[in-house]
Amino acid sequence: MAGVELAAKILTVSDGVVAGTRDDASGDALEHRLAAAGFRVVERAVTADGADAVETALRRLCGGFHGLVVTTGGTGFGPRDQTPEGTRRVIDREAPGLAEAMRLVNPLGRLSRAIAGTCGTALVLNTPGSARGCVETLEAVLDVVPHAVRLLVDNADPHPHHGHVSDADVASTHE
Repeated sequence: MAGVELAAKILTVSDGVVAGTRDDASGDALEHRLAAAGFRVVERAVTADGADAVETALRRLCGGFHGLVVTTGGTGFGPRDQTPEGTRRVIDREAPGLAEAMRLVNPLGRLSRAIAGTCGTALVLNTPGSARGCVETLEAVLDVVPHAVRLLVDNADPHPHHGHVSDADVASTHE
């Protein structure tokens, strides 16, 4: 597991950043924090708010990727805040423990609808759209994320007997 590179991608979900009326401060903050934690940020992307836009962007970012994908923005109660809905369409398995830990970092975290989960061999984490909030929530799980990412990569190929159970592999309970 030690030889696996820690790669990351960042997806900023913001109508304002797409329109050029807002700076991508949260994307910048995430890139800085991930680099400090030893991740190589291999791509940054921006998409508009909305479940369809998030789904499309995440499918592209996760396709064939082995690493961490962090979204920033769209996790609140605004009408266009639909990052969790778009993410849910893409992930294979939720990781509720990660999302719960991320919500507990400050009182406003309880308002987050963010989710976490796996998409193939990518781990996807939703974080809030503020520079401070996205870094705080990421830091809540950053200690276990490298291990999770390495497990996803190491388990990418099925075990030799996975899906092929013979009679000899199953102990009989009828004696």
